[in-house]
Amino acid sequence: MNFMLFATTVLIWGSTWIAIAFQVGDFPLIVSVFYRFAIAAVCFIPVLALTGQLSFPALRHHPFIIAQALCLFSMNFVLLYSAALYIPSGLIAIIFSLSTIYNALNARLFFGESIAPRVLLASLLGLAGLAVIFLPDALGEIGDAAAPSDTFRGVLLAAAGTLLFSWGNMASRRNATHGLPTASTNAWGMAYGALILIVLIFATATPIMPPPDLTYTLALLYLAVFGSVIGFTTYLLLVVRVGSSRAAYATVLFPIVAITLSALFEDYQITSTTIAGMLLALAGNIVMFSKLKITRSAANRI
Repeated sequence: MNFMLFATTVLIWGSTWIAIAFQVGDFPLIVSVFYRFAIAAVCFIPVLALTGQLSFPALRHHPFIIAQALCLFSMNFVLLYSAALYIPSGLIAIIFSLSTIYNALNARLFFGESIAPRVLLASLLGLAGLAVIFLPDALGEIGDAAAPSDTFRGVLLAAAGTLLFSWGNMASRRNATHGLPTASTNAWGMAYGALILIVLIFATATPIMPPPDLTYTLALLYLAVFGSVIGFTTYLLLVVRVGSSRAAYATVLFPIVAITLSALFEDYQITSTTIAGMLLALAGNIVMFSKLKITRSAANRI
């Protein structure tokens, strides 16, 4: 079971980055994220209700569900979609893979879990990988301008979105430990996320426009149904079953899927520098889980 959750998460979320790239451009980012989670909630809640799996948590749990919505189903994606304006989707996936390190540190902060010495080495490898990939371009783009380069801006946005994602993992873990069903909590969280986004849309006077074309619409439906409803459910079930740090190991394989799709659909040129940096970043994640073997038999033993 753990292996199937792991494989499904990798394949779905590894491919969502290119779908996000198809949605960014002239269309308002906040509206795209709102559509994604509004559709996800509208699909998810009735299905759970019809199958008898929908529960309404006690009011004392709702602040934590809202926290999960802020970090997993709204603001994190506003940042990640914004990052896609500046850097290719495959590179965003590499940054997102560092959530393994974020999760280990946040598990220590929020749940008192000990941090193994390998976390420091993993962090250094991950940061070195990002530096190899992004630093040359960032330095080359700065020029005489005082503002950060587009590459640097994209890296910061993706890193901030990944941090929020990790905080959302902690909120989800807290909700699960208090007996809240993962699927039902996700459904209400997506509804809260859509409400947060609609408030932000009106607060910023952002126009709500219909989907501009078929490519956008298909990408939106894929992100809403597969990337949100199915992807988040399989990932957060994995968090419940094996812990947030081990579940985040799935993000180690995201860049491989995402970089391949980015090269196919975004004409991203994979260079030796990209490969070297990606290998360093992946090595950092592998060091984090040096005692784990992600195979069918190993996954079922976790």
